[in-house]
Amino acid sequence: MAVAGPAAAGDVVDARGRAVSAADTSRIVSIGGSVTEILFALGLGDRVIAVDQTSRYPAAARNLPGVGYARTLAPEGVLSVGPSLILAIEGAGPRSTLDVLEHASVPVVIIPDAHDAAGVVRKIEAVAAAVGEPQKGRALADAVRADFASLGAAVAALKDRPRVVFVLSIGNGTAVVGGADTSADAMLRLAGLANAMSAIKGYKPAVDEAAMAADPDAVVVMRGGGQVLDAETVLALLAFAGTPAARDKRFVSLPGSYLLGFGPRAPQAARELADALHGTKLPALPPRPWDSEPDE
Repeated sequence: MAVAGPAAAGDVVDARGRAVSAADTSRIVSIGGSVTEILFALGLGDRVIAVDQTSRYPAAARNLPGVGYARTLAPEGVLSVGPSLILAIEGAGPRSTLDVLEHASVPVVIIPDAHDAAGVVRKIEAVAAAVGEPQKGRALADAVRADFASLGAAVAALKDRPRVVFVLSIGNGTAVVGGADTSADAMLRLAGLANAMSAIKGYKPAVDEAAMAADPDAVVVMRGGGQVLDAETVLALLAFAGTPAARDKRFVSLPGSYLLGFGPRAPQAARELADALHGTKLPALPPRPWDSEPDE
């Protein structure tokens, strides 16, 4: 089967309000796990020549050369692979690196980031526009939008809202938890769950008294982020002693890029989380080719 060559993207306005012209999309450096997932979901994985450390899905992305962590990039590492286009998620950096990249001869498009259904759709549309594939972008965006709509209808029909704590990491016996205005908080809400730590903002250490007072029904963690968080370790923390989560051993671990990536698989991740903690099976979402591989 013949493979279409890369299209010229033309002029796009990125998340920083910059007009960027990308004439050649044949050699893409993708920075940001959701950006990489979108490129592969669009069927453009063969154009991606290097990725950052957060790009863990699909498996083909993990086999590509790396350019470092999204927030601590060095311009030399990004440019050394010879890209014709750099797509970077909003928040990538540091700013000094982006300034160097934006003044190099390679176009850099900053992709808007958000942690809700509309934001994921905008992200898809922005990536597709940057690589000159708006038609493929519309098809993917429409499918993901439909998945979010189905998920939303199913979650709205649920009667209970279990109280959940998301634990990002543990240091010196203290859990770092996800409060308001975090991707974890957004995912919990998508799954019809209440964030028991919504009184704090951002990812912060939770003092034992605050965590116990939150009285969570369950604890959620991500795996694959470097630190191994298992039920025995997390639920044994003083912060969770005597809570329903510890008593009932309600603990859910999902791959980090799946749970908090907010790419095309976000509706599937939220549904899986809802299934695990609501005690009822939500209607299945349609099988999607971009969700066909097992995650690490």
